[in-house]
Amino acid sequence: MKKVMLVCVIFLLVGCAEKEEYQNVVLEQMKGDKDINDYKIAPEKMTKCVVQTSSSNMPGLFFLDPLRRQAYKNYTKMLQLNKASDPKKSLDELRHEFGDAKKLSEAHSNYVESVVDCMSNLVSSTEETQNK
Repeated sequence: MKKVMLVCVIFLLVGCAEKEEYQNVVLEQMKGDKDINDYKIAPEKMTKCVVQTSSSNMPGLFFLDPLRRQAYKNYTKMLQLNKASDPKKSLDELRHEFGDAKKLSEAHSNYVESVVDCMSNLVSSTEETQNK
């Protein structure tokens, strides 16, 4: 029984690693975003929203699902494309990992739409709080 619990805990931690890495990369993006700073949105709050929103449109049913774990890895790599030593090679790898250029484009759109939706919602809620 202890071995089964240990395996479950290890599996859970490994599954969380991909999501945590994705969150860290998103947080890095949010900290450097001028609009987020201008609207005085907490990068951590924005990150939580973006990860949650974008995750809901990723393959896989839950964060331990192998498809979801791979999606987190792929999204992380996609967001770090500008830091790659060979961006063209990394882009080709991303196309392959996502399945094709169309699926990569859909993933990028998912991320961008999540950022826009979250920013809109957080700015609106901030303005409502200030008006009260």
